[in-house]
Amino acid sequence: MMEKVVLGLSGGVDSAVAAARLRAQGFEVHGLFLEVGLGGVEAAQHTADDLGIPLYVAHRREAFEQQVCAYFADSFRSARTPNPCVVCNPLIKFRALTDYADEIGAPYVATGHYARTGRDAEGRALLLRARADKDQTYMMHRLPRKTVARCIFPLGEAENKAEVRENAREIGLSVSDKPDSMDICFIPDGDVHGWLDRHGAACPPGNFVDETGRVLGRHKGLHCYTVGQRKGLGIAAEGRLFVHALRPETNEVVLSLEDVFQKEIAVRDVHYIAPEYAENGAFSCEVRVRFSRRSARAAVYPEGVNARVVFEDAVRAPAAGQSAVFYDGDVVIGGGFIE
Repeated sequence: MMEKVVLGLSGGVDSAVAAARLRAQGFEVHGLFLEVGLGGVEAAQHTADDLGIPLYVAHRREAFEQQVCAYFADSFRSARTPNPCVVCNPLIKFRALTDYADEIGAPYVATGHYARTGRDAEGRALLLRARADKDQTYMMHRLPRKTVARCIFPLGEAENKAEVRENAREIGLSVSDKPDSMDICFIPDGDVHGWLDRHGAACPPGNFVDETGRVLGRHKGLHCYTVGQRKGLGIAAEGRLFVHALRPETNEVVLSLEDVFQKEIAVRDVHYIAPEYAENGAFSCEVRVRFSRRSARAAVYPEGVNARVVFEDAVRAPAAGQSAVFYDGDVVIGGGFIE
């Protein structure tokens, strides 16, 4: 008897190839489309029909707006730089997958994410980096270990996105040349500032100041800037200016001729997929402070639900609201939000 797996099916090439690979491996694949008010169910149904698998639509619009969109807007109001996928994955996407899997008796859930899973010597589930450069574990570090234990990521061993597209062509999937989805699914035009304006989350204009407090000009609102930014400032100076800090209490953007590097950061609300790393206090690891392949060696000092991270070499522009994610080689230890 074939084992059931519930796959997040978006209508894009990644989830379509993931479904085809699961079916080829002998699984009984059930597609799930996450309906959050953005459309796309027709494309997902077309892909499901192409593959000959059933499609279930999970309606999560209200939860998505309350837990993801509201978080996104509130972060900008507080001069933070959010990553909505970090919040959506554990609270919305994977919860919908596991809820439906429980309903139909499926032991596994799957997505088209570029990630892998494994087990340690004690048999505990591990979330692992993907082989491809397009590793997406940064956005998945808040998943519960019990969820990771049920996950299958069919694209985790892929070399790159080109391999996945070629696989789609070989299978004959109509989505093989479909463009990649946007970084922020609920802002398809990429106009973050316009979205914030429409949702009442835009900040008022204020002053650009230097590190001594001297006014340099006027800014368009704190939501338009992030620490380390050097383009679009519109301020003349003797050299290149960088956003050094955002001050919501005074509505000021601090500019500096020096780039922004930090040797130590505070991280709040830390979640450990692999809590054994922190059981005996401080531990050494690699830390990523943004969604990129670049990581830096550091020591992590757990402090209750928070942590202090001290880097061997200062890192550039860690932004409040982004995640600091801890790695031991390919193993995702966990992470939290940069203060």
